[in-house]
Amino acid sequence: MFQTKTSAAGLSVLSNTLLILLKVVAGILSGSISIIAEAIHSGIDFVAAGIAFISLRIAGKPADREHPFGHGKVENVSGTIEAGLIFVAAAFIIYEAIQRIITGAVIEYGWWLSIGIAVMAVSVVVNILVSRHLLRIARKTDSIALEADARHLTTDVYTSLGVLAGLIVVRITGFNILDPIIAIGVALFIVKTAYNVTRRAFPPLIDVKLPEDEEVLIASCINEHFGMLVGFHELRTRKAGSERYIELHMVVARSTSVEKAHKLCDHLEEDIKSKLANARVTIHVEPCETECEDCPSPCPQYRKRRGPQDSL
Repeated sequence: MFQTKTSAAGLSVLSNTLLILLKVVAGILSGSISIIAEAIHSGIDFVAAGIAFISLRIAGKPADREHPFGHGKVENVSGTIEAGLIFVAAAFIIYEAIQRIITGAVIEYGWWLSIGIAVMAVSVVVNILVSRHLLRIARKTDSIALEADARHLTTDVYTSLGVLAGLIVVRITGFNILDPIIAIGVALFIVKTAYNVTRRAFPPLIDVKLPEDEEVLIASCINEHFGMLVGFHELRTRKAGSERYIELHMVVARSTSVEKAHKLCDHLEEDIKSKLANARVTIHVEPCETECEDCPSPCPQYRKRRGPQDSL
């Protein structure tokens, strides 16, 4: 259950809805700004989960006439919007917390504060379970939108623990000013999460290349076939959502037939795809300008020196 990207996003929407309601009620009744900050945090997560749910449905659509490269970048747009919303929420929390410090923090003790503490404990447990599930599905499907949602909920776990500990201390000591100070700490943690999401979601929108280790892996796949080709150049890579796009120019001996070059391209494409998930490989074939004496490709001169070579 909830094993697909869209269903996992739906689970996040459901859990956030429940937690928002609980935190809002507990925050208002207890007068705790730190609980209200957590409610806002969950509210942003709710919006983020909704955006992720919609974006994943759009990104999952196949390529069409208007979008021949598919809809994968919708996930990156989603992640960038989520990060912006988190920055706004953090600014609001910091503003409200500072106002509480200036005017004096007032918390209702008794059952309402106890209920608030219980709500934060429930929030910790729920977010641990949901965030772990989302992160597992995100890694399995290489979904940036789902990973962003999972990271938000993971942040909720830590901030909820901080609020929970702070409320317990406030209840024991009566030191009310701890409440807005904790709220500011929650906001700063949220800012860090927003920065991390932005750093991961935004670069693909401007076609930043794949990570260095992935490009090295692509080059190694090609280098393994140097006995069948002369070389390669013009390697270009980018990513849209979970889709990787790889382009390169492959140089073969002038005597290589179209059929043989085509088979080599197919072989390289499958080799790269077996090592990099969701890869779309485009190879442009070029003839070698000269047939050097040390050429590793099985051209006629090479065969005369070394004997016949097996074809693909």
